[in-house]
Amino acid sequence: MSSASSGLRSRRKADPAEPAHGVPGWLIVLLAVASGSTVANLYYAQPLLSALAEAFHTDTGTAGTLITLTQIGYVLGMVFLVPLGDRLEKRNLISALLAVTTLALVAAGLSTGFPMLLVASLVAGATSVVAQILVPLAAGLAPDHARGRVVGRVMTGLLTGILLSRTLSSLVSDLAGWRAVFLGSAGLMVVLGVALRAALPAHAPTTTIPYHHVLRSTVRLVRTHPALLRRGLYQAAMFGAFSAFWTTVSFVLTGPSFHYSATGVGLFALVGAAGAAVAPFAGHWADRGLARPMTGVALAVAGVAFAAAGIGGHSVVVLALAAVLVDMAVQTTLILGQHTVYQLDPAARARLNSAFIAIFFVGGAAGSQLGSVLYRAGGWTAVTVLGAALPLAALLYWATERRGGPVAEV
Repeated sequence: MSSASSGLRSRRKADPAEPAHGVPGWLIVLLAVASGSTVANLYYAQPLLSALAEAFHTDTGTAGTLITLTQIGYVLGMVFLVPLGDRLEKRNLISALLAVTTLALVAAGLSTGFPMLLVASLVAGATSVVAQILVPLAAGLAPDHARGRVVGRVMTGLLTGILLSRTLSSLVSDLAGWRAVFLGSAGLMVVLGVALRAALPAHAPTTTIPYHHVLRSTVRLVRTHPALLRRGLYQAAMFGAFSAFWTTVSFVLTGPSFHYSATGVGLFALVGAAGAAVAPFAGHWADRGLARPMTGVALAVAGVAFAAAGIGGHSVVVLALAAVLVDMAVQTTLILGQHTVYQLDPAARARLNSAFIAIFFVGGAAGSQLGSVLYRAGGWTAVTVLGAALPLAALLYWATERRGGPVAEV
């Protein structure tokens, strides 16, 4: 039993006001805010590409490499940094990563040339994986019967950060310029670093094996636990559809049908944030043993949402409804998947999470790229066909899942 879990359990006995799920409400809020704020660093630049291209005298295509490098940095962080959550004391690891993130964001905000901005974004992307250390940490603090609810609430913050980052970036940039976006986030990282350092209990490493063995064991976990690969593939399909939608819907909204400004596109992203409300429900379904059936429902809902978006692409109301349904479905499968994965090996939760996120993040990157290519080739209709096909393919795969088997197969 970890020292963190023991400490929280002791305090719960001494404090009858402690919530039934065993983790103080204020700590869940802090973990949710920290997760959302750090993962938002991956998305701030998306609505700023035109401004950045003008500022650094480059074309928008070259400016787009900023997004690619940030995502590459995140994948590298998932592979090489997140597994350290099992090898090192988590509070110290989180503090160190947030310190580096802060320096990288300051460098981005003060960049005098585009190469400097690219390097800073690569580093910021890699260290923003703090969010993926905090989520399994929250799972470890919660008792078994409430783990899904606690993770669901923390994931609400993380997913809200993803969904609101574009809106916040657009508004701040319009008010104070693009540099204020990066420098403001750097200030927020300092505040979060201090708060987390003060609030988090000491959390002893769960393994003492050398670092290169930690990396090898992460790969071995994929072979050992079929549910890890299965859940990763479900989410790769869903995140691919999600990325295709949000990468290309801005082209639709700024096109001849709607003529939205960049700020208008950012405000449209607020609609998708409503989908984050499903996260606590998904956690509750996981705790009740409904991970498998609700996964099937979510996959089907995503397919229907893209079909509706394709048919009603000239109606902003239909697009908004599709955005909410897609976001709800993606978040549901993510939380149900994490709940399943975290049960596979409590001593390897950081490595399991690293493998899970890395698998589906590849799907997200592919969906974003393929969505852009299809939009240029066949317009919004082609994107919605892709968006419907991915979750429906996952649904067919879901139909092969063994019912009533052990946790490794659900």
